[in-house]
Amino acid sequence: MTLFDLTGRTALITGSSGGLGLAMARGLAQSGAQIIIHGRNRDKLEAARDALSEEGHSVLTTSFDITDEAAIEQALAALDADGVTIDILVNNAGMQLRRPLVELERDQWDTVINTNLTSTFLLGRNVARQMIARGKGGKIINIGSLMSSVARPTVGAYTASKGGVRLLTQSMAAEWAEHNIQTNAIGPGYMITEMTQPLVDDPKFNDWIVGRTPSKRWGVPEDLVGTVVYLASPASSYVNGQIIYVDGGMLAVL
Repeated sequence: MTLFDLTGRTALITGSSGGLGLAMARGLAQSGAQIIIHGRNRDKLEAARDALSEEGHSVLTTSFDITDEAAIEQALAALDADGVTIDILVNNAGMQLRRPLVELERDQWDTVINTNLTSTFLLGRNVARQMIARGKGGKIINIGSLMSSVARPTVGAYTASKGGVRLLTQSMAAEWAEHNIQTNAIGPGYMITEMTQPLVDDPKFNDWIVGRTPSKRWGVPEDLVGTVVYLASPASSYVNGQIIYVDGGMLAVL
C-alpha cells in the first residue's frame, strides 16, 4: 500500500530508547523509514539501536538535551554534515510530575513546561527551517496527551504543557502548511509503560482506568503505531493541525 510506504524517508523520534517512542520508531522502520532514535541514556540508546538493527532496520542514533537550543542546533548540524535529511519529526520526549498546584515550585513548573512544550517548539522550528529550505515538505508529529483537552488533579503543569502542544501544533500548521509540511499531534490515552507501571499495579487506579475506558483496557505502546505511520505517510497529505486521540474511547464518554 504505497500511501503508507515510508521507503526513502528518514524519521527522527525523540525519547525513543524505550516506551512509546521506541514502539513508534519501530513502526516507522517497519514501514520502510530510516530512523534516528534519541535518548539521554547512551547505554539504553545503544541497546535499542542494536535490537532494531538486529530486526533488519536502518537505525541511527543521536543524543542531546531537548531543552537546550544550542544542543539542538549542534545535533541537527551534525546530522546534516553526515548527509542525513530529516523528513519526519516525532516530538515524543517528555516528562510527568505529580504534585498539587499549591505545592508546585516555580522551578518544577519551568522544568515540565520546558521539557514538554518549549522543546517541541525549539526542535520543531529548527527542523521546519531545514524542510522549508529544501522545498520538499515534511511531516511533524507532536505527542500530546488526553491532558491536551482535559485535566486531572496533581498534574497541572503537565496539563498546561500538553494543552500548549495541541495549540502549538495548530500554529505550526497555520504557518508551515503552505510549504507542504503537515503538522499534527497524537494524544495517547493511558498506556502501559515503565513510567505508568506503578499506576497499573495500583488496584484502585487500575480498576478506574478499566472501568472508565470503553475499550476496557489500558493501551499499549504498539497501539500508537498505526496513527504515527498514517501521519508520517502520504496518506495524510491534506491533514494538518489535528490531534488524534488514541485513548480507547475515554474522551468520548462521561
